Formats: sequence, C-alpha cells, structure tokens
Amino acid sequence: MQTNFTPAQLEHPDIARADAILRKCVHCGFCTATCPTYVLLGDERDSPRGRIYFIKDMLEKDKPATKEIVTHIDRCLSCLSCMTTCPSGVNYMHLIDQGRAHVERTYRRPLSERLPRALLGFLMPRPWALRWSLILGRLVKPFAALLPRRDAGLLASARAMLESVPQPIPAPSPVDKPQIFPAQGPRRKRVALLSGCGQTVLAPEVNEATIRLLTRHGVEVVVASGMGCCGSSVLHIGRDDQARDLARANVVAWEKAIAEGGLDAVIANASGCGTTLKDYGHLLADDPAFAQRGARIAALARDISEVMLEIGLNTPVIGTGQRVAYHSACSMQHGQQVVEQPKMLLRAAGFDVKDVPEGHLCCGWAGTYSVLQPGISQRLRQRKAANIESVRPDIVAAGNFGCIGQIAAGTQLPLCHTVELLDWATGGPQPVALTR
Repeated sequence: MQTNFTPAQLEHPDIARADAILRKCVHCGFCTATCPTYVLLGDERDSPRGRIYFIKDMLEKDKPATKEIVTHIDRCLSCLSCMTTCPSGVNYMHLIDQGRAHVERTYRRPLSERLPRALLGFLMPRPWALRWSLILGRLVKPFAALLPRRDAGLLASARAMLESVPQPIPAPSPVDKPQIFPAQGPRRKRVALLSGCGQTVLAPEVNEATIRLLTRHGVEVVVASGMGCCGSSVLHIGRDDQARDLARANVVAWEKAIAEGGLDAVIANASGCGTTLKDYGHLLADDPAFAQRGARIAALARDISEVMLEIGLNTPVIGTGQRVAYHSACSMQHGQQVVEQPKMLLRAAGFDVKDVPEGHLCCGWAGTYSVLQPGISQRLRQRKAANIESVRPDIVAAGNFGCIGQIAAGTQLPLCHTVELLDWATGGPQPVALTR
C-alpha cells in the first residue's frame, strides 16, 4: 500500500511504525474471509481492510475521526484472525490500537457512549471496584429484561452488564494476595503468575488450579506485590496512556521478584492478558526509562500451557477419557500463536480432544466488547455455541476465562479452563463446572 506521510510526520515514532505496517498491506482481501464482523455483516467497512483504509486516512491527513469511522473501528473485536490469515505480515494489532487511541484523542463521543466506556475503564483494572459493582448489580439484575435489546448504545450496554452478573459471585481467593507458593519436591522452575483482574473476581478457581498444577510439578509460584492489571482492558478502548501506566507498575513488581530470587517465566493463564504481556516491548517502546525493561519482561512472558508442555505432565491419576471440545481463544491462537500446546496437554491427561468447526472465528467475548457491542457479541456467541455442540462433547475447555463465561451463556455444556482439567487429571479437585 502506498502511503503519503510527510517527513515531519515520519519523525514521530508512532507514525513511522504505522507507515511500516501500512506499506505491507497488498489489498489482497484474504483477511475478509476470516474477519468475524465481515462474515456477519458483509460490509467492507467492517473488515480489516476497510478499517486499515480508515486509519490510514486519519493518520495521513492528521484529521479527527468521524462518526462513520468510529462506528466501524468500534466494531473490531481485536480477535486478530486477520493476522493469522495475512500473507504479507501486516501487524493489524498495533495499527488498530493506534487507530483507537487516535479516535479517543480526536472524537467527542455522545454521552451514551462515554458513560459505559468510562465505567469500564474504571472497573476493569480494579478488582475491588468490579466486585462491588457486581454486588450492586445483583440487586438490579431482575430488571435487566425491562431494558431494550439493541446492538449498541447506553441501554444495550447496561442490559449486557446486568446479564453478565454471575449468581452467585465467587468469594475472593486467598491465593490472589502477594505471596510465594513453594514447589512440591525439588524446584524445577520459579515463575511469577499474572493473577488478572476480572478473573480474580469472576473465576478465582482458575488461579487456584494453576498454582496447584505448577507447584505439583516442581514450580515455585510468585504472586508479586504491586502486580495488577496487564493493561489490555483499557488499551482496547483507546486508553493507551493508562495501559502504559499499568504495564510500568507490573514491570517494577516483577523486577523486584527477579532481584529477590530470579524468574524463569512470567505466566499468564488468561490468553488476552498474555497477548498484551508479550507485547510490553512494543507498548513501552517510546519510554526511555522502560523500553528495555518492558522488552525484558515480554521475553519472559509465557502462557501456562507453554510452560507445562516444557515441564511435562505427571502421569494422570484419574480415569478421564471424556470428549473435550477445545475452544482456542482468539488471543491464544491469533495473538500468541499458541495452538497445539493446550491440546497436546489435554491428550496427555487422557482426554479425547476435538477441534471446533469455524474455530478461527471469535466467540464474541473480546473483553469489553461484549458490553459495548452486545448485538454482534451475542450473534457470535450463538454461532460458536452451535459449532461446539456439533461435535457432541462432554466438556468444553478454553484458556481464557472471558471466553468461558461468554460461551457458557449460550450452551448447557460444562465449560472449564484447560488448567482446571489438567489439575484434576493429575491429582487436583474436580472442576467446579463439572460438580454442578
């Protein structure tokens, strides 16, 4: 793709990176075949190629976003399926994040859009605030059905928020406090665990299973003091400065853990968090004080399945054999390019693993997307649930707690995090979803 940035524009690092990305695009359109919003809506403006043109036009002309542009940028899930498909290596992830940041700097949203975004931007990185909002949400959840079911907008977002309030709300887990969990037997590795934000509130059992699994396999686990949100939840609504602040805090926390005893890895068990964590080198590239430090942490970042495959799974202690439909979260397969490792581990644990038809298409969760774009999100959920049910599984496994909650709302099948099944197979308790 030909670009027309001026020499003065190209002196800005962000514009120089955008120019390099845009020049790789050859207009082939392969991305349209795997883009969930284009598959659903059939509108070129709701494809990666269409959004690339919008972003190019805004950045080249240094002009503010328009309502039309914002509509189509907002509909992007950041599933990154287009990056897996692209034969030219276009880094759409970095470009769409830059486009969103430009939108937030130059476009004045109506109050009906600003309110839910402001609320999510405050709640998502703060587990204590999210927990209290869920407690309050339980009181008004019975009235959610009175709100209109629309594709987007304030009332649609309010209904989506209320419908997502779990019953009951899990109690806080003691494992999510700063501490060190010693390895059982000889220590093979020492790792830091990214506890996550929404996960600690909505699915604390995932961190509990992760720590049991790792320590049982000779891994010391550090939950570092000062560690918090990875930054992805706010990055995807255009708040890049807030995302960088959160990333810096994590870098400092894990540097302390490195100084105190070294780290072989920084582990994420929510694939959306892991994708952002592995990108800290890019996120902090323009900060002289943190560029190298961010890159160092990014180099240590691993998904839990990557580390467990390196270690090797203990001999299963239960008779498993259940048919498991493995849902590969977009951030796992497209963002991190971690595809086979979770399935290999599940097979090693004795499960009969089945791929899901249209596995490259998003389930519609995409973090804040399920609240800000509930219409598209729910259509994608229905499609994903139907595809999963077509393989007639006993259990559905995924490596992202958000996908688990999203898909669970569209099927009666039990959903578990991959680590819960691995923990169960090697001596841990039966996953909560299987005991209900």
